[in-house]
Amino acid sequence: MAATVAFPDLESVSGANIPELGLEEEQCFYFESDIGSEDQFQDLVGKSAALRKVVDQVLIVAPTAATVLLHGETGTGKELVARGIHNLSPRRDRSFVRLNCAAIPSGLVESELFGHEKGAFTGALMQKAGRFELADRGTLFLDEIGDISLDLQPKLLRALQEREFERLGSARTIRVDVRLIAATHRDLSMLIRQNQFREDLFYRLNVFPIEIPPLRERREDIPLLVHYFVLRASRQMQKRIRSVPRRAMEVLTNHPWRGNVRELANFIERAVILSPGDELQVPISELNDSHRRHSAPASTFAQAERSVIIDALKSASGQIAGKGGAAERLGLKRSTLQNKMRKLNLNRVDYVS
Repeated sequence: MAATVAFPDLESVSGANIPELGLEEEQCFYFESDIGSEDQFQDLVGKSAALRKVVDQVLIVAPTAATVLLHGETGTGKELVARGIHNLSPRRDRSFVRLNCAAIPSGLVESELFGHEKGAFTGALMQKAGRFELADRGTLFLDEIGDISLDLQPKLLRALQEREFERLGSARTIRVDVRLIAATHRDLSMLIRQNQFREDLFYRLNVFPIEIPPLRERREDIPLLVHYFVLRASRQMQKRIRSVPRRAMEVLTNHPWRGNVRELANFIERAVILSPGDELQVPISELNDSHRRHSAPASTFAQAERSVIIDALKSASGQIAGKGGAAERLGLKRSTLQNKMRKLNLNRVDYVS
């Protein structure tokens, strides 16, 4: 019978202890525990040092009114962190208003931010309050701030510095008290050098920067995330999945997850749909196909390096460290070999004889 990892009930996830997964009894971090919410990233889950660093920074800045700039790859949970800051702040009882600057045509972003009067432009059939007004005395979260057009940036800077603005089509100045949290996956410093982003706006946003780590830099969190997403999806679909094969868990942990937590969550949801019984059926072939599509060696050197490492792994029957291990055969440190294997998407388990 194949080895499996058992899942306790969903309620036990809200604590620190998941002994069935072989994890230490350490506190996991959560922001908002409403698992039934439509937002599938309500909870920030993990125990890694990389995530602890983020949480420590959140705890420091949340009680203040400081502007926060979140930077991280797509799908890393920037909005979760923003919500966590809001929920731990004195503004928690006021509105958390969000706007994805990349999801709205550039010509409409100004209206979304500052509102407009009836007749201000073609199609403005009624007066509309902007996100700044809606977030008054609360928090405004501007996602993908790097996509704000250059001509709109001075108006945004003024609203942040002076806490005032005018609706489109109006001369009346509106004053607000808004705490801003901005997020981007782009390199704003590079955009400044390319004259695509104002340096003064960057300084205004970068009061308290927080770097959100990609999932590949917090792999020890993946079993916890798998556990959480399986139990959440099982409850939503009225299933009762109790375990996942250990081989499948190892594959999930070592997969690069270029889409980060969002990709993992969607993949686990699909796996739950495909599982007829109480064991999670992980479509490993899909992950292998993804590897092949995205991880073709970039050069002849990379191909040669990959081939040499594979030969060493085969000769060592998948053993990495220790006498006769692949690291010793290649004359490399264990950590160096593991880093190379991770970059080349190699899994030692594939070469265990």
